[in-house]
Amino acid sequence: MAPRNRDDNFMDVDSDSDISLLGDVDHRGKGKAKGKVADKRKKDKGKAKAKEQAYTWEASYTRSWDTVQEDEAGSLQGAVEDLMARGRRRRLLAPAAAIRRTIIRHLVLLLDLSAAMMDRDMRPTRFDLMLQYAREFVIEWFDQNPLGQIGVVGMRAGIGERIGEMSGNPQDVLKCLSDRTRLEPTGEPSLQNAIEMARSSMSHLPTHSSREILIIFGSLTTCDPGNIHDTLDACVKNKIRISVVALAAEMKITRDLCDKTGGQFGVAMNEGHFKDILFELVPPPAQRVVARAAGSGANPAADLMMMGFPTRLPDSSPPSLCACHSDMKSEGFLCPRCMAKVCDVPTDCDICGLMIVSSPHLARSYHHLFPVKPYEAVTALREGGSEPVAACHACARIFSTSVSTAAASEGISSWGRYRCPDCRNDFCADCDVFVHDVIHCCPGCGK
Repeated sequence: MAPRNRDDNFMDVDSDSDISLLGDVDHRGKGKAKGKVADKRKKDKGKAKAKEQAYTWEASYTRSWDTVQEDEAGSLQGAVEDLMARGRRRRLLAPAAAIRRTIIRHLVLLLDLSAAMMDRDMRPTRFDLMLQYAREFVIEWFDQNPLGQIGVVGMRAGIGERIGEMSGNPQDVLKCLSDRTRLEPTGEPSLQNAIEMARSSMSHLPTHSSREILIIFGSLTTCDPGNIHDTLDACVKNKIRISVVALAAEMKITRDLCDKTGGQFGVAMNEGHFKDILFELVPPPAQRVVARAAGSGANPAADLMMMGFPTRLPDSSPPSLCACHSDMKSEGFLCPRCMAKVCDVPTDCDICGLMIVSSPHLARSYHHLFPVKPYEAVTALREGGSEPVAACHACARIFSTSVSTAAASEGISSWGRYRCPDCRNDFCADCDVFVHDVIHCCPGCGK
């Protein structure tokens, strides 16, 4: 390459320099020309920088519609069936046999409110996404565990801050999570202070209920006043199960908290994975086998507990004071033992301590103990020479006679039929999802 011609009237300078011309320029127009050249260079530099680096919300913009691909005919049916197949595969991994679980749960939700939660690696920020998923988690948790209670504790500025008291009313928990200005992140988190606060709030709970702590942690540091391993030993002694959802990376102490207490640990890779591992903690955990004295079985004996079914007061009843808030109101529930008035159920009576529940709450908690078996994907219409049924057993919708392109090995039936292994009735894909995710009872065999 030929060397560039050099002119004695010019200097080799960096592109960021404002020095441009040193040659034969009139003294009066030198400043003006220099200003024009500098402005032009700054303008060109700004354009080049705008082209190279986009805005922060554009730099990592996720094109979610690219994950849905059309087939040769331009249809999205294949993508929809693939999403359904993933859900069916996840359900097939769940245990279908009866497992001993705790249906009366007490959970303390520990939220990281440190400055690390303002990072934008999850949109819009870790903090906003955590609050959104926490509210959705509370709604789903109370729907699946109507006899449980949730408390909320925050970690910021090196202390544990009680955000919401333990409550069985989802509206009370959602109310304390909806005030964003009250939960503004600041400082460093303290795992030990927050766990000690959660542990003290569950020290009075009976043995038949579960004690759980769920930590959503986004920082890589913790500012503790003492030895956190002493707190871990106290949680193991009190049979408190700790689960951690990490947003940054795995830390040894968070892994030890989960492993030694029997909880679950997960690191969120993206927004969708964050929600998946968070909602895996909605079903009640299986009880661990506790070794007993020699000569006795490994499983602890089942304990009976006393519950009361209250009498509901209509809105037209005369106003009276409730025992829980001392508010004058007409509606409410009467304790069957002491006839004290409470606002909501399920709850513990403030006067006699009796657990007050309603029969629908007890029935909704029962399906975790005996889950519906996964339906089998039908691969052949004529099995054993019998004619296939023409309609779904649940919704009576006519089955399609065309064969789908989805493979049966992926959990999708090519005929759109799913068969109960007990009653041998065929169901469509929509009813299959509805039975296992909503009603938790097979319409064909009634279990």
